[in-house]
Amino acid sequence: MSLGYELGNALTLTYAWIKAAHVIFVIFWIAGLFMLPRYYVYHQEAPPGSAEEKKWVERERKLRNIIITPAMALVWVLGLTLAWITGAWSEGWLHAKLLIVIALSGYHGYMVGYGKKLAQGLRPVSGKALRMMNEVPGIATVIIVILVIVKPF
Repeated sequence: MSLGYELGNALTLTYAWIKAAHVIFVIFWIAGLFMLPRYYVYHQEAPPGSAEEKKWVERERKLRNIIITPAMALVWVLGLTLAWITGAWSEGWLHAKLLIVIALSGYHGYMVGYGKKLAQGLRPVSGKALRMMNEVPGIATVIIVILVIVKPF
């Protein structure tokens, strides 16, 4: 076997593992983003200053710090690595996907900030609004999957 064949084989195997890891951490991130607003709804329904409210603060902190924020960071690192390996930088679908992932990252940041406000006893958004915000990750996921699989442009 030639060195070029072995390197090509190694790159193919590495690419598959990076892609698998990217998809796995996307699932973790999106699942967490589905859960977080729902946690906030339950938190807001708990009596202020109660033991139940304190439990929600801790659950939210763990979800953010242990699952969704590390998953988001890995999604970015792995996704950019895939774009680099494939040379997809000039593809229109990738530009659209990156725009949506940037927006989803902003949504993530907003949700983290909102959780910190809840932990301080502030409740600036209604439960109904939080339930509507819960749809954002789902809509973003649908659009991203179509862009990546169908590659409409």
